[in-house]
Amino acid sequence: MKRADYGMYQTDLEFALEQVQEIAKTVVAGNAAQVDQMAQWPEEAIRALQKAGLAGLTVPEEFGGLGHGSFAVAQACEILGQECASTAMCFGMHLVGSAVLSAKATPDQQIRYLRPIVEGRHLTTLSLSEAGTGSQFYIPRTRLDSVSVDLYRANGAKTFVTNGGYADSYVVSTVASDPNGPLGQFSCVVIPATAEGLRWGQPWSGLGMRGNSSMSLDLDDVVVPRIDLLGEEGDQIWYVFQVVCPIFLMAMTGTYLGIAGAALEEARNHLLKREYSETGGGLSELPIAQHRLGCLWGKLERTRRLCYHAASSFDAGDPDALPAVFTAKAEVADCAIDIVNEVMTLCGGIAYRGGSKLHRLLRDARAAHVMAPTTDVLRLWTGRALLGKPILGQ
Repeated sequence: MKRADYGMYQTDLEFALEQVQEIAKTVVAGNAAQVDQMAQWPEEAIRALQKAGLAGLTVPEEFGGLGHGSFAVAQACEILGQECASTAMCFGMHLVGSAVLSAKATPDQQIRYLRPIVEGRHLTTLSLSEAGTGSQFYIPRTRLDSVSVDLYRANGAKTFVTNGGYADSYVVSTVASDPNGPLGQFSCVVIPATAEGLRWGQPWSGLGMRGNSSMSLDLDDVVVPRIDLLGEEGDQIWYVFQVVCPIFLMAMTGTYLGIAGAALEEARNHLLKREYSETGGGLSELPIAQHRLGCLWGKLERTRRLCYHAASSFDAGDPDALPAVFTAKAEVADCAIDIVNEVMTLCGGIAYRGGSKLHRLLRDARAAHVMAPTTDVLRLWTGRALLGKPILGQ
């Protein structure tokens, strides 16, 4: 981006985030409790975001989108995550899928996928995780066989597909099993929801993030036209570190910043409202409460600054940005869990009542460490990057 264009870029982003904020307050907040209690996919919120023209947030301007990167994704997901983490994650996964589709889109893919996304008529998502590889989501076992000069055939099983059963397309990672293909050749394809051979598992019922619809998916002889290959054969690792990791990690980072921020606000409101009937004094007058709230604010703010710095650095093309991106998600996982736990204590017994917002925030926050790439994996990747070692080395 040219320096002269930054002002317009910033203005466009501010307007987009104002729209996200409006939807978060008017639609997302009102549905958050039901989404959690009923494990209900947040359709009303997602459709509102699409209708507002925000579905193309990560689609380049030359394809009709808003042309934003990981910094915008982090901010949008933080705003949504303050009201409903499930909604933030569902929308974030669409933004990641849109970015992957956009990265090396052919003219045909622009027409069939990106244009409907920008127009709010198409929802996409990632389908990378598999039971057999755990947190190593970048090593798929789903096979992609060459059938003819025009067709592939996909077979395998995916797990934790956010937006599963609701998206219009799925960005699927595969390993080529063509006997004539190079050994260990990994590829990404996009598969429409209407493709024959897609079979969904049981509805998602989780401890937290209950509205994600993170279902399992079996692919049984799914025919994939070669025109739905993303990039070139063997491009998956490029996508992982140039698109998936930065956008995906910032979507999760923003979501968990939102959880932490919501918990902090719950604590502040509790301290301001809680008064003792005998003395007439309030919790907000206690130095220990003031001190603990100040510590929580500092923890959240320094984590937020790290996360936004990491996203901005990556968007600016900083070659050393990846360690910061890895660390951002790891740090925000610690931050969100620590803050929610401390706020539960600060608010006392009232926080433990079933159905409270803190009850939901506590369950949602617990997923932060286990969502791939896990915190341990990200710490390992950061150390390898700092030592000049291959990130995916042994």
